[in-house]
Amino acid sequence: MEISVFLNNIKQDFIESCNLYHPKQIGNTITIYKEGVDLPELDEFQLAIIGVEEDRNSFDNTGSKDAPNAIRRALYQLFNHWNNVNIIDLGNIKTGFEIEDTYFALSNVFTTLMKYRIIPIILGGSQDLTYPIYQVYENTGKLVNITSIDSRFDIGQDNEQLNSNSYLSYIILHQPNFLFNYTNIGYQSYYVDNQSVDLMKQLLFDVHRIGKIKNNVEITEPLLRNADIITVDTSAFCASDAPGVKYNSPNGFSSEDGCKMTRYAGLNSKLTSIGFFEYNPSYDINNVTANTLSQMIWYFIEGFSLRINDYPTHDSKDFKRYIVKMDDIDDEIIFLCHKVSGKWWMDLSFKSRDREKYERHHYIPCSREDYELTMENELPDKWWQFYQKLM
Repeated sequence: MEISVFLNNIKQDFIESCNLYHPKQIGNTITIYKEGVDLPELDEFQLAIIGVEEDRNSFDNTGSKDAPNAIRRALYQLFNHWNNVNIIDLGNIKTGFEIEDTYFALSNVFTTLMKYRIIPIILGGSQDLTYPIYQVYENTGKLVNITSIDSRFDIGQDNEQLNSNSYLSYIILHQPNFLFNYTNIGYQSYYVDNQSVDLMKQLLFDVHRIGKIKNNVEITEPLLRNADIITVDTSAFCASDAPGVKYNSPNGFSSEDGCKMTRYAGLNSKLTSIGFFEYNPSYDINNVTANTLSQMIWYFIEGFSLRINDYPTHDSKDFKRYIVKMDDIDDEIIFLCHKVSGKWWMDLSFKSRDREKYERHHYIPCSREDYELTMENELPDKWWQFYQKLM
């Protein structure tokens, strides 16, 4: 299906309002699907910017539908440093008569981009838009990992309608289910009850308090390296760096933290989409939030431009192999370290019940610290967590 039927192109007067005075600014160097121009062939592009002006299923955040163009204007003014990355701005998904129509349009556009191996950078809109993105994986038959940078888990209350506060419950309960792992980065305990934390652990999900992350943002690199889908809630950032959120907080990640994490995300060679949600321009101050998010996207592109093929395969010769025998465990703990990037993985391929189904999840991103911990006869939590998933 021709995806242009689902898209509103970028108006010329919007482009002219973006203060594009230098030929190297992003707005002057990427391909823009704008009025009066046919949609170009997609096979030459690697990244696609897509706005979704939808907030009908937001949790009391009406106005977040206006975010895409506010982020886009700030992004266009930044400078393009990447001669090796071809980017297209596809404009905005047409808003449907019913919200299900918008979901349908987004799913169809995402399905087409997946066929071309183009990664969409989604500018929301409300975070429930993660749900139709996840549903696309039904047609692939592959299990996926979702990583959320968020101050909450978004599992809602019992029988709550699908919205930005409950979308994760719909993903967990959706049948057939293709969710292998969910990771939360940065939940804030005063926004999350203990039962929800216990539920995440019972489901063998990977959740990390913001205090743990703030002390060492580098520990998010393996978490982001394991994601197929990354969904970013703007409320995860402190109000001083991202005031454009209705329920903002004095605590949260800094814009610098966000830029580090999205750069890690860009380096992830298995990632298929990243989305930025819940920004509401009506609460912003001097476009601070738009600038924060646009710079996070800039660093995502930076990371993407530096990608190398460092994902393990069964017969790869690019890795050093380390085997650790622990006192109380029958199985050997196998670590892999890429000879060029220096990234570490744990090899659990020996434990897979279904090699084809779990093929993309045999190798678990980790750090050198996990290897050193194992050498001290202490089993990393993530090894046991994923071991149980594969048993």
